[in-house]
Amino acid sequence: MKKLWIAIATVALIVSSGGAVSAAEFVFKAAHNGATGHPFQDGYEKFKEVIEAATNGRVEVQIFPAEQMGSEEQVNEMIQFGTAEINATGSAAVSNWVPEAELFNLPFIFRDVDHMYRVLDGPIGDRIADDIEQKLDAVFLGWWYSGNRNAWNNKRPVLKPADFAGLKIRVMGSAVLVDAFNALGAQATPMSFGEVYTSIQQGVIDGAETDHIDLQVEKFYEVTEYVSLTGHMYLPIAFIFSRKVYDTLPKDIQTAIFAAARAATPHQRKMVDVKTEEALTFLKGKGIKFYDVDVGPFQEAVESVYEKNAERVGGRAAIEQVANQ
Repeated sequence: MKKLWIAIATVALIVSSGGAVSAAEFVFKAAHNGATGHPFQDGYEKFKEVIEAATNGRVEVQIFPAEQMGSEEQVNEMIQFGTAEINATGSAAVSNWVPEAELFNLPFIFRDVDHMYRVLDGPIGDRIADDIEQKLDAVFLGWWYSGNRNAWNNKRPVLKPADFAGLKIRVMGSAVLVDAFNALGAQATPMSFGEVYTSIQQGVIDGAETDHIDLQVEKFYEVTEYVSLTGHMYLPIAFIFSRKVYDTLPKDIQTAIFAAARAATPHQRKMVDVKTEEALTFLKGKGIKFYDVDVGPFQEAVESVYEKNAERVGGRAAIEQVANQ
């Protein structure tokens, strides 16, 4: 079934590119699930700029935003088979292959963005990056970031966990996130990111949890009203390259890939900060209502999620290691 999906996706990509033949010696397809205004796009454009210049046009990077190549999970499968070269895939999607990546999905595991970067750029991030390389047959190029996530819906303000009762909230495909929002009292509903807008329109779900940038660029502000500043998750993104493709490349191209990734990663992280502030201003101008909440009761409500998933994420020791960074 996976091979059939990959074959279909490959044909679709040929059609979407108009069947054009590139003059470049190497063509890398880079997928992400954000809109063109998302920082994923900024990161890829920096990567494209640097590697195409460094290789004098021998490499061309083709960027496919908005799940054009499939969901994160589907593109991860293509990475394994070598039919896609590059993906920006969140810790939620990655956890389907690397259970320990669920460590990053535990609600409130990171105190702030600086804490997250210390963890990602340190031994814990290196260990999980190694697991990603092995389980996804990928080359790990860096940790990107997809913002601080908050809960939102179109029914009522959520100021305390009890306010979630009866609300169907879309979550990413992570067992930990499903547990977390169920523990908060919501009806956690995993679904592909590309289905969220229409699912809210049709009443399949009442809301979701995203960062401010997604609220803007995906136009979720058109179908929601109340944003609770829960700040429950800082979402790490694995920037990866297919090992099957990488191992066939000349050494100078391999070197250029890492050089371009080193330029792209800090740029992508910076653009998250820039675009988060821009998005907040934009959303307030659209009449979206933001509510500060006391996170204490929310943290207490998800304590059971830590107990239930401790073994899955590497044990209590791994959780404490994050806390002590």
